[in-house]
Amino acid sequence: MSDVRVRRAIAYCTNKDELIQSVYPLLTPEERESLVMDSFIPKGHWAYAGEENIESYTFDPSKGKSLLQETKWKVSIPNPIRENANGQHLSLGLQVSSAKFRQTWAKVWIEQMKFCGIDITLKPSLGWMDFSPRAMFYRDVDMSAMAWITQSDPGGKFLYACDEIPRPGNDWSGLNYMGWCNPLASENIIRAEQTLLRQEKIDAYRIFQQEFTKDMVSLPLFNRIEIYAMNAELQGVELRTGDWDHYYTWNIANWEIPGRDLITLGFTQEPASLFTIIEDAYVANLAVSLVEGVRTISPSYELLPVMQKQIPTLENGVAVNAVVIVQEGDIVYDSVSDLAVLEQKTIVIDSEGKLVQYTGQSISMNQLTVKYEFVDGLKWSDGVPVSKADFELYYKIACDEESGATSFIICDSIQTIEFTDKGYTITWVPGMLHSYYFLAPYGFFPAHRVLSDGRLLADLPAKEWATTPEVTRNPIGAGPYVLKEWIPGDRMVFEANPYYYGGTPKTKTIIIKFLDPAIAEASLIVGDIDFLDSTTLVGVSEALRNAEEAGLVKIVVVPSSTWEHIDMNLYIK
Repeated sequence: MSDVRVRRAIAYCTNKDELIQSVYPLLTPEERESLVMDSFIPKGHWAYAGEENIESYTFDPSKGKSLLQETKWKVSIPNPIRENANGQHLSLGLQVSSAKFRQTWAKVWIEQMKFCGIDITLKPSLGWMDFSPRAMFYRDVDMSAMAWITQSDPGGKFLYACDEIPRPGNDWSGLNYMGWCNPLASENIIRAEQTLLRQEKIDAYRIFQQEFTKDMVSLPLFNRIEIYAMNAELQGVELRTGDWDHYYTWNIANWEIPGRDLITLGFTQEPASLFTIIEDAYVANLAVSLVEGVRTISPSYELLPVMQKQIPTLENGVAVNAVVIVQEGDIVYDSVSDLAVLEQKTIVIDSEGKLVQYTGQSISMNQLTVKYEFVDGLKWSDGVPVSKADFELYYKIACDEESGATSFIICDSIQTIEFTDKGYTITWVPGMLHSYYFLAPYGFFPAHRVLSDGRLLADLPAKEWATTPEVTRNPIGAGPYVLKEWIPGDRMVFEANPYYYGGTPKTKTIIIKFLDPAIAEASLIVGDIDFLDSTTLVGVSEALRNAEEAGLVKIVVVPSSTWEHIDMNLYIK
């Protein structure tokens, strides 16, 4: 695998459309084309370099064979597998998990490689050890079939930077188990993660992708899919590729079926609680989004405000990155993005972007201050305006260990926070370079709400929140709907919020119906429900396609943020 011509030949000999068809046989040609990947960033992403700026490997087996013919691996008639001068076959191992999905496309890929004279042998996965750098170092396979998840800001330092190659000097840490070290690529993937300016990120990601595709150390294949199916008459639904936290219910106030005042969503999982500080299940967050609304969305990986008034950035001046002097004992972010007490030998990134080891001298560092404001006119579903006390209460509970919260990295990263009736302003500890600094980390809780025992929610001890029905089963919010009824194992009923800041929702009642997965598709086809999401639908079935052709349902195929790829092992023991 050390010969780039062999790696490029493998790319040219790969028919990605055929791989997609093997696992998604009922997709249309257009739907399959939308899934093809040619970089580690999908097309349509703001950080994608564009086909004109990268090496593209469109399926061309003749070009792949020509590249192989230039190497020591020659065709030896009648043997279909290429050999070198010593009679050794061009045989490579592919480590692959036991998952049926990946086994399916991998077997098709083996035949594609055989056509070009390459013998591929499937190697069993090591299970959890696949992701251990120490195990990667000792493995004896040439390639690994894997999946990663694309986020709004792609990142990639831990996967591709030179200093992330597992080796004795770094105690086998890092995930660059391919052993790929391209100094220009490494410099730019680090730069892309460290800068907070969008254009600097775009420029750095473009250079990285040029080197990444030129060296062909990892072969991007295709995005997996998210399938949604709905009543053919349902209008207003907006489904696009998005980040992992994209909730399709973000604009449910605009959903409607003409002539009806009810829409029923089918869920095959039921939330355990609606207290989302400790309950992070996707279905819980979907249900809560009807009551509380959503702060932002990321369709096509581009962040857009919903309940946040705007996206605060350095470019628009709502965020400021000031230069400050740090001293011994200060809490800072160190050079590997960990919170640390500044002391002798602590390594930080100074205000000029240089690595500096603290030895008692004054060091200037960047410090972010960000103003997070929410839209005007927010009112609770009981008509009371959202206030400063509500923002303060959310922060208090989110940062209290007795609430049941398990992560306090955001709380610990705050140097100061100041609240208003519109939101809050945070000054982060020096050196904080989080790519998502513009996302409001906290929402608001109704401090004025009177509980069944007469206490105010503001006075409820944090340790009682996870067991209080007004928090877990019947929260109120400023979103488009009010939760009116929850029948465990059956349904949740939501009615339009008369005080919703966005105006009267188009549909009066939304029901979430809990279903057995075995009857979910049939329930949609016969009209018992109006919508099924990708947590239930793992593919397009023949029954759904037939129902679509009959005009009963509408199917939407969206490329997911999860993508399949084959990594090449360049590391030599």
